[in-house]
Amino acid sequence: MLARNARLGGVEVDLVIRRGRLVVFVEVKTRRSRRFGPPEAAVDAAKQKRLLRAARAWIAENPGAAGRLRFDVVACHVSPGEPETWKIVHWEGAFTA
Repeated sequence: MLARNARLGGVEVDLVIRRGRLVVFVEVKTRRSRRFGPPEAAVDAAKQKRLLRAARAWIAENPGAAGRLRFDVVACHVSPGEPETWKIVHWEGAFTA
């Protein structure tokens, strides 16, 4: 892991992970109800644009460090109850630059 809760280009990125020359920017969203839709829906076009700005800032700070970039979303669905039930979905390559 390169960073957790990093501020890049004025944007907070939940996770920045390296796998060889691949650098993955990960947005983690959690919802405890469906009132506002599923958590992955919160990574809308505006949020994607901010994550792209963060990636550009990371590249500027680390020139030549990444061969490829990928943007993932981790959606955490929490169902109430005793105990709570968690369902976690990892969307690899959730969107492209």
